[in-house]
Amino acid sequence: MAPRVLVSDELSETAVQIFRDRGVDVDFQPQLGKDKDKLAEIIGNYDGLAIRSATKATEKLIAAATNLKVIGRAGIGVDNVDIPAASRRGIIVMNTPFGNSITTAEHAIALMFAVARQLPAADTSTQAGKWEKSKFMGVEITGKTLGVIGAGNIGSIVCSRAIGLKMHVVAYDPFLSKERAEEMGVKKVELDELFAEADFITMHVPLTDKTRNIIDAAAIAKMKDGVRIVNCARGGLVVEADLAEALKSGKVAGAGFDVFEVEPAKESPLFGLPNVVCTPHLGASTTEAQENVALQVAEQMSDYLVKGAVSNAINMPSITAEEAPILKPFIRLADVLGAFVGQVTESAIKEIEILYDGVTATMNTKALTSAALAGLIRTQVADVNMVSAPIMIKEKGIILSEVKRDKSGVFDGYIRLTVTTANQTRSIAGTVFSDGKPRFIQIKGINLDADVGSHMVYITNTDVPGMIGFIGTTLGEGGVNIANFQLGRDKQGGDAIALLYVDAAVSEDVLNKLRTNPAIRQVKSLVFNVD
Repeated sequence: MAPRVLVSDELSETAVQIFRDRGVDVDFQPQLGKDKDKLAEIIGNYDGLAIRSATKATEKLIAAATNLKVIGRAGIGVDNVDIPAASRRGIIVMNTPFGNSITTAEHAIALMFAVARQLPAADTSTQAGKWEKSKFMGVEITGKTLGVIGAGNIGSIVCSRAIGLKMHVVAYDPFLSKERAEEMGVKKVELDELFAEADFITMHVPLTDKTRNIIDAAAIAKMKDGVRIVNCARGGLVVEADLAEALKSGKVAGAGFDVFEVEPAKESPLFGLPNVVCTPHLGASTTEAQENVALQVAEQMSDYLVKGAVSNAINMPSITAEEAPILKPFIRLADVLGAFVGQVTESAIKEIEILYDGVTATMNTKALTSAALAGLIRTQVADVNMVSAPIMIKEKGIILSEVKRDKSGVFDGYIRLTVTTANQTRSIAGTVFSDGKPRFIQIKGINLDADVGSHMVYITNTDVPGMIGFIGTTLGEGGVNIANFQLGRDKQGGDAIALLYVDAAVSEDVLNKLRTNPAIRQVKSLVFNVD
């Protein structure tokens, strides 16, 4: 059955056709974005939800979306999606960060010009029949210093345009390397240094706990007298009341704002000030940008629902369409390794370590780790997946670490999962053979080679004679057919394990009979999803 996607906001017919061309059953109802009750009533029928800004994917809506797998936002901002709620439900949230980068950058440059030359006020005055040349004295931007806060997709384009306008550019971005700054032709600085040097300041960062109110009265006090400030990023980056006071005092000579603390912005401390230019969140509002993000979200959602490829996800590691088929058997391996540990571990887990050896260390290990965590938790939460599992691990306070190393043994690559509880440390390793099927190659440091079956029995015991016969006879008497029987031990008379692949689930009566043997320490019936 083809996956179903609901489009609840306006997308172009070309974007809708992309869904159809890629085998997705698309329901185009753009009016639903404003009808939250009707949307909640039908959302459970869909695998995907494509939106712009009108639709609000609230916790209540997400709770009703019983089959939803992905939400795609045609645009960079996801303020209208409850990402924590979506993550807990295992729903991927995608955005389109590149489709409107140029458009938003151009709007920032346009606002900078408008503020420098007081264009809106001059236009209003002139069209009113006045001729106030002296009133609208402006400043050149050539030779001025532009401070760019955030040098990512949009910020880097602003830097490029500003350099083309013969401005000096300084940039603050914790993730900007010195080498990349040199390549861009900008000077990498700390935030206080940017405040002190810049004649113009523009912001291109998301709204987070670290960036909220990044420009307040204290920050403005560190700036040059007569600085001009532009914000086309997110409302909440600037304390509007503090900026308004600085504009009134002349400390700040002008400001250009496209975004506000509260939107739609019906009122703001910035409104009515003569040296402020305001626009109604037009950063992405060009014909080209709106079409680009619509096409991009349709492609991304289709690729995920049809091929399993994940791109531009807010709450999950990306998996390209090219690597998805290569990664798929290793994702299944990681899942069964987690499922094994989850089923045999009886006390609370404190630490998890995942070792990637050989070729697996070169893969998308974030995706593999998410799969292992999903398998691990599934015994406790049935509907956990690669999106929700990392959230749950973090909420439980479990320490998680990844280790990567070059090929160290006979296998081209393998994964080893180790968990530590208050009582013990347990590990299991596995690999994928040429047939694409997962295999267990080591348990508790004991080597073996075992197929993974839907139903298995795991036994730990002291290495003593007669165990094979006892296990085989007990299962046989219980009507259990053994498909594969693998043994291993650390030394003669030491710890031993048995892993049996059986045709059907083993009854509790048969398991209890196995436990009557004094040499047996643990018996577990295991179930794996290997389809």
